[in-house]
Amino acid sequence: MAGHETPEPADRKQVADTTADLEAASAEARPPCDPAFRHGVVVGFDGSTSSERALAYAIGIARRAASGLIIVHVANRLPTTVWAGCEPPVFVDVPDHRTEVLGLELACADHLGEVPWILVERGGDICHELEEVGREYSADAIVVGSTHGLVGRVFGSVAGRLAKRAQRPVIVIP
Repeated sequence: MAGHETPEPADRKQVADTTADLEAASAEARPPCDPAFRHGVVVGFDGSTSSERALAYAIGIARRAASGLIIVHVANRLPTTVWAGCEPPVFVDVPDHRTEVLGLELACADHLGEVPWILVERGGDICHELEEVGREYSADAIVVGSTHGLVGRVFGSVAGRLAKRAQRPVIVIP
């Protein structure tokens, strides 16, 4: 019947749209990115030798493209040891003062004077956070260093996981 609406029963409960609520909370939690760095180059940096090589390569890309450099340090998040029934584990933020130290080191670096750059700190899964920053800044590419050693072989490298799931080009520097 056209124009006829069936009334909802009084005892029916409305279910909230949790995905919209989560997206709205996420948008409110993070301020909008600086427009000067839109379409820049995202680089994962933790101070290791491979991340320093990735940073050097990213600086070259940003300089040639006349774009900004978004340096991302992902702080540690550790799962709690308590597994409560069938609920997923809770992650605990561990204070990571390494970002402050890295920021001071980067501020004193001569080679970063060639391009505009910012340092972004995130907490969580490295691959997810790098891709999220890339999405927020509409990055042209994400640059990461390769993982060496037993940990990368056993658990899979960040570069490999990121290359499989990223929505933008990923450049892996050996």
